[in-house]
Amino acid sequence: MADSSEEALEVRRGSVAATLIFTIVIAFQFISRWLEHLKKKGSKTATEVQLREEIKKLMKEASSLSQPSTFAQAAKLRRMAVAKEKELMNYQESHKNELKVSCELYLKVFFAVKVLTYLVLVCWFWRVPVATISEQLVQPFGRNHTLVNIIYKG
Repeated sequence: MADSSEEALEVRRGSVAATLIFTIVIAFQFISRWLEHLKKKGSKTATEVQLREEIKKLMKEASSLSQPSTFAQAAKLRRMAVAKEKELMNYQESHKNELKVSCELYLKVFFAVKVLTYLVLVCWFWRVPVATISEQLVQPFGRNHTLVNIIYKG
C-alpha cells in the first residue's frame, strides 16, 4: 500500500514538474522574442510623433502655396521641412542606439536569469521523471526481444 501511494505521489510530482517546466520555457521564449523584436524595431516616442506631425504640416502648407507670388514662401517651408526631417533622422539614430544598448543589457541579464532558472529546475527535479515513455514504445517486440538484441542478433 505504501508503494502505491509513493508511486502516485511521484507521478503527481512529475506531472506538476512537467507543467511547471513547460510554462517557464514558453514564458522565456516569448520574453526573449519580444526583447529581440524590441531591439530590432524600436518604439515610437512622443518627440518622434511630434516631429512627423510638424513635417506633414509644413509640407501641406508648402503644397497649398502654388502661386508664383508665394513661391519663395513655399520654398522656405520645404527647406524647414527638410531640416525637420534631418532632425528626425538624427533623433531616431540616437534613440535607436540608446535602445539597442539597453536591450543588449536586458538580454544579457535575461540570459543569466534563464541559465540560473534552468539550473535550479535541474537541481529541484533531478530525481523526478518529468517525461515518461511507455514500455510498448521502448520494447515494441515484447519482453523476450529487446531492440538491442534484435539489432545484434539480426
